Amino acid sequence: MTIEDYKGVFTFAQQVHGELSNVSLELIGKARDLARDLQTDVSVMLLGHNVSHMAKDLIAFGADHVIVIDDPVLEEYRTEPYTQGVTAIIDSYKPEIVLFGATAIGRDLAPRVAGRVHTGLTADCTSLDIDPESKEFRMTRPAFGGNLMATIICPDHRPSMATVRPGVMVKELRDDSREGEIVKFDYSFEENQCWFEIEEVIKKVSHKIDITQAKVLVSGGRGMGDASCFEMLQGLADALGGEVSCSRAVVDAGWQPKERQVGQTGKTVRPQLYIACGISGAIQHLAGMEESDYIVAINKDPDAPIFNVADVGIVGDLHRIVPMLTEKILASRQE
Repeated sequence: MTIEDYKGVFTFAQQVHGELSNVSLELIGKARDLARDLQTDVSVMLLGHNVSHMAKDLIAFGADHVIVIDDPVLEEYRTEPYTQGVTAIIDSYKPEIVLFGATAIGRDLAPRVAGRVHTGLTADCTSLDIDPESKEFRMTRPAFGGNLMATIICPDHRPSMATVRPGVMVKELRDDSREGEIVKFDYSFEENQCWFEIEEVIKKVSHKIDITQAKVLVSGGRGMGDASCFEMLQGLADALGGEVSCSRAVVDAGWQPKERQVGQTGKTVRPQLYIACGISGAIQHLAGMEESDYIVAINKDPDAPIFNVADVGIVGDLHRIVPMLTEKILASRQE
């Protein structure tokens, strides 16, 4: 086969315990954009046990075809059986492009599949598009610690494969009237030397919402001064019904955990309201939050780059402004 014989844009639908991840739906939305430029279809690979009913949901969010492997072996995610299943689908259908979410599962699965089908993989992409002239698939991701954006192509091998960071792409609106094809893919799994058994699954209960799902984020940067000042931000976040996030400098200083970081080397967020406190606005941070619906920036430096993307800018001492904002918001709720 030649690379011209590979057709279609495929995505992997990640589900855990019967629940589809948001990034799986976001990937379908982007796949439709790519497929439109290539004049082809979007197919979604759905693996698991008792998951066939999810196929209709995937069609409602934009899939033209859903290829399902439903087997008890796939009840819990395990690297080898999922790798075998996805590889078998790719070998059978020969897609031109395959997309995975850059989640813990996607980062484990995608490189192994790429190795089995003898192609490359671009990890943690923040932008995907099709060259209008050459029709090459262009994958853009941060490089050199986020200081450079690299655009990568895969001209000699197919499929072109990429993992995409959650929150970067926008899922389409659900349309239950959409029609699509559901295909049951039969596959016999082989227990080889890479096989392992899961003895126990221990769930960690978290009382914090993933920042990519929060509608309101109050984010702190190096200008907060120290870790104790984040209690002040938590007060504002609580008053607004939101969550606290931060910049990379804060994580590097050990003031906040990595899962709270916004930016190219953290998470990409799109809240309805993003309040940036003591964040200068380096390009690496802006890339992770500039698509927020409404941005408020508080910084004592009037020339801080964050003001270039802010809808409202407040120049002043955040240690005075944030408590005043919190007080006013709480007072307005009591009226």
